[in-house]
Amino acid sequence: MKKFAMLVLLLLFSVVMSAFSVPLVVAAEDSWTTLTEMPTARSGLGVAVVDGKIYAIGGSDGNRQLDTNEMYDPATNTWVSKQPMPSARSRFGITVYQNKIFVMGGANESRFTGANEVYDPATDTWEVKASMPAGGRSELAVNAVEGKIYAIGGFFLGIFWIPSNLTEVYDPVTDTWTTNADMPTAVYSCTSAVVDNKIFLIENGRSVTIPCLNQIYDTETDTWSYGQPIPTRVVGAAAVATTGVYAPKRIYVMGGGDLFDYDLNQIYDPATDTWTTGTAMPTPRQRLGVVVLNDTLYAIGGYQIDSDARVSKNERYTPAGYIPEFPSWIILPLFLMATFVGIIVKKRLSQSVTRCTK
Repeated sequence: MKKFAMLVLLLLFSVVMSAFSVPLVVAAEDSWTTLTEMPTARSGLGVAVVDGKIYAIGGSDGNRQLDTNEMYDPATNTWVSKQPMPSARSRFGITVYQNKIFVMGGANESRFTGANEVYDPATDTWEVKASMPAGGRSELAVNAVEGKIYAIGGFFLGIFWIPSNLTEVYDPVTDTWTTNADMPTAVYSCTSAVVDNKIFLIENGRSVTIPCLNQIYDTETDTWSYGQPIPTRVVGAAAVATTGVYAPKRIYVMGGGDLFDYDLNQIYDPATDTWTTGTAMPTPRQRLGVVVLNDTLYAIGGYQIDSDARVSKNERYTPAGYIPEFPSWIILPLFLMATFVGIIVKKRLSQSVTRCTK
């Protein structure tokens, strides 16, 4: 009986361990993987995730503004075209609320726009919503937090580009706008990410502010504060935050440029208000799109000033401290095996008890 019980335990242990022997990730921590390139090379695009798929929307090919909408499936490493955006534009703000993608502001062929258009991936359709009340502005930060969408900063187009410190708040349920507390310092260009209902506006260029500012908006109290500035000024960088589920909560500021392109991967820890760096991007570029899916990052598209060319690069970054996802498909086999083993054990125990009573 003891030998049988030991055999059962070894069998169960081997089954459980086999689940963890499955290759759960294809890359080591703090490393990059090159994936299938986006069909349309462009910069100033917006990227967003819905239901495990990545959508690359709008941008510029260097000659014209684009309405292009292409979807990437990480599971198959393939791209497909989707319904184009109603308004061709670039350098807009983008966010996701209730599995719909909101695209706000940006630059079209002749001016800045305050357009607010919503894409529903489930039906592959677009809908036009109430425009931003203060008018068109470009390179703004747009983030969804607790049922509201915040459109912050950017710049207006006058005789010169005019930096904005506006905090406009959109309610997707009522299709209405309100105005909250202004950002303390108007900046020409910033990138943003959300951690714990706070929006981090990280200045990335086109300003006389030295050093670049890290302005933090608390959506719960409608107040602003300052964090540690980003170490290296990077015009046209993109930022995204990991969730803390599979990788530690961090804000990653990728790429950017000035007189040349950067491959920088600058990492901010909101808990300690400190900056570090990670492994650099394989392809230096600016005006790229960066998105996070299951705490892995995808850097897509962009512009290279050295060659004056838009790129279609699609590169995935696995952060330091990343914990692989447990594959859901293994749960059912484990359950069935455990049930089977349990039945055998129960049967053998019952047989042993029967023999003992005779």
